[in-house]
Amino acid sequence: MLQAGLAALLSRLGAGEDVPIGSPVAGRLDDALDELVGCFMNTLVLRTDVSGDPAFRALLDRARDTALGAFENQDVPFERLVEVLDPVRSMGRNPLFQVMLSLQNNEHTDLHLPGLTVAPEPVGADTAKFDLSLTLMERQADDGTPGGLDGFLEFSHDVFDESTAASVAERLVRLLEQVADDPDLPVSGIELLTDEERHRILAEWNDTAHPLPPVTLPEAFQRQAARSPEAVAVVYGGTELSYGELNARANRLARQLIALGAGPERLVALALPRTEQMVVALLAVLKSGAAYLPVDPAHPAERIELVLGDARPALLVTDSAISGRLPDPGVPRLVLDEPGTAAAVAAHDAADVDDAERAAPLHPAHAAYVLYTSGSTGRPKGVAIEHRNLMNFLLAMAERFPMDTGDRLLAVTTWSFDIAGLEVYVPLLSGAGVVVGEDGVVLDPEALTALIERAGVTVMQATPALWQELVTREPEAVRGLRVLVGGEAVPGTLAETLTAHAAEVTNLYGPTETTIWSTATRLVADEPVTLGRPIRNTGVFVLDGGLRPVPVGVAGELYLSGAGVAR
Repeated sequence: MLQAGLAALLSRLGAGEDVPIGSPVAGRLDDALDELVGCFMNTLVLRTDVSGDPAFRALLDRARDTALGAFENQDVPFERLVEVLDPVRSMGRNPLFQVMLSLQNNEHTDLHLPGLTVAPEPVGADTAKFDLSLTLMERQADDGTPGGLDGFLEFSHDVFDESTAASVAERLVRLLEQVADDPDLPVSGIELLTDEERHRILAEWNDTAHPLPPVTLPEAFQRQAARSPEAVAVVYGGTELSYGELNARANRLARQLIALGAGPERLVALALPRTEQMVVALLAVLKSGAAYLPVDPAHPAERIELVLGDARPALLVTDSAISGRLPDPGVPRLVLDEPGTAAAVAAHDAADVDDAERAAPLHPAHAAYVLYTSGSTGRPKGVAIEHRNLMNFLLAMAERFPMDTGDRLLAVTTWSFDIAGLEVYVPLLSGAGVVVGEDGVVLDPEALTALIERAGVTVMQATPALWQELVTREPEAVRGLRVLVGGEAVPGTLAETLTAHAAEVTNLYGPTETTIWSTATRLVADEPVTLGRPIRNTGVFVLDGGLRPVPVGVAGELYLSGAGVAR
């Protein structure tokens, strides 16, 4: 019974479905040993199969069969078992199990000596023989009836802290109480969490609700452009566009796109170089009501052809230098630097585009962009992000990274990577400036450092790999910067370097399918790197295979929910 309960608990706490538990036996099967003084103990390994999510009654049968089979062979020395199995050895752990279960069920005896009162006094051990060692004793009342169990749990400080070990003991009691009430309860149905823990995990830690205004990105940008028309919006090389100029250029191009069929729930592919023109094009597509599909001209032709064939955009916007290098899947093209195109765009009105001009009214539930990821299979798959997904993210980032007209964010990410959305839109909804880094610059730490200084950059987002390369060669480049890092796990040494030099460092995590970033945390010197807490209107849960929340410290799968989840 105890073996089955402990195996079920360990399995639910992340030990898998094949749970070996050590158990001592007295080793006195031969009657000839009854009068012989000495220790004949042996250690058995009770390997319990928890696979298939059995009812506890069935698991009890399995544990009984395992135990009886082990008892029949208990005279095989443990050392001989290790020798035959020949597992990988380590001085830091037992070779065949890490958890010991001992049940003391011998009759209780008292020692009586004249003139003495004798009582057992437990003595603590300085070292733990196993990661966990559970010792339980059967008690009897004075009349011989069962008096329950009590005992103690020893733990290794190398593996557990005291509160975690105590929680294991508490969960074992909770588990045994439940299966005693209902032996047919499946292992997966045993509740390990207290009501307080469940509320903390599901409600308190995910209390992220915020009102989400029904606004699209073009509307939000146009409001900012009206507030700061003279402020610098985009910097590329020697070119600067004010908010008023950027808005006017995007409006003219948007009207040309509408004339060519762009509108809500239609896609416009963008294959353009890293210049200010790409920022204009992004906003123009959104103003037309369509969703943009960024295409990286550096990608292999086969991938580009697959993406365009799968997405079937209504239009491909490019320039003459790139157009000739792209495959031709039959998508109509708008080549921006052709004389006829430039003249047609310039002839359009520069005022803000409204719903009356679009093919249909634009709503927050309409798609804003589609990005293709390779996912787990290597085959590109499109992820459609709606305006409401994107606006929730941008408002959350604006709260976390407030900017104004004095700030400059350096955009270094390829347009076809989702985190480029933060680099473009967070500053443009705040009155700050976007500094577009050229392809050659973002790959050269020395040139990147010079650009940061020359353009007055105050905020920069990059992957840990790029930050590592930058601080290895030019550690002073991040001095005073607000650093955003994500896309990969952040090594502890990199975190130490960044927090020592930057004004602040924020670690961000999230897949494309939940709109760029879903969690964020400020990194602090000499503290561990974590994923942080969920952003606004986002839920983060660690769940087991049955989609139930696991206790703190137990491994599971990470699930994300909320306003960022894509179609």
